[in-house]
Amino acid sequence: MSSTSSPLAWPELVIEYAGQHLAGVDEVGRGPLVGPVVAAAVILDPASPIAGLTDSKALSPARREAFDIRIREQALAFAIAEASPAEIDALNIYHATHLAMRRAIDALPVMAEYLLVDGNRLPGHRCPGQAVVKGDLRHPAISAASILAKVARDAQMVALDARHPEYGLARHKGYPTREHLDALARLGPLAEHRRSFKPVQRLLPAS
Repeated sequence: MSSTSSPLAWPELVIEYAGQHLAGVDEVGRGPLVGPVVAAAVILDPASPIAGLTDSKALSPARREAFDIRIREQALAFAIAEASPAEIDALNIYHATHLAMRRAIDALPVMAEYLLVDGNRLPGHRCPGQAVVKGDLRHPAISAASILAKVARDAQMVALDARHPEYGLARHKGYPTREHLDALARLGPLAEHRRSFKPVQRLLPAS
């Protein structure tokens, strides 16, 4: 089983698994200053392929949401999980990301037999697999996971924006844009801000 994005950009992706329960795993939200890091795991149905899947960041919001619906309808299994801002602060973003990934894998209603994980490290799950650099561009199961995670996290930011519109979270989704940094400086951090991230940390009272 193999998949490529562009043969000019990446070597062939060789996968040491040819069964039906391969789970793509990806995360969204490592860089924002607020909210959880969200991970998804998706087992696509080989008998029901979804054309056009790619990295969620390359899709418009409307396209992502349309794919989100199709993935939920057509995948053999999917799960979404997260690590909270408090867990990010306690563990650091790297370990919290892997925690969210392991939670998503464990929450799959169909047990994964092999993992394809976006990035250069596996999350420390007992299930065998391989890390795939730029995997969200190179394999549809990872693309599907990136889409589910992105749509889920963006929805959380829109909901948080409804409670705190002065931060502009619906627009920047928690990333450290000038608008967000200015709001932080004026208003201070919300409970959902990540205290261990420097732009937030420097606004906290000295302990």
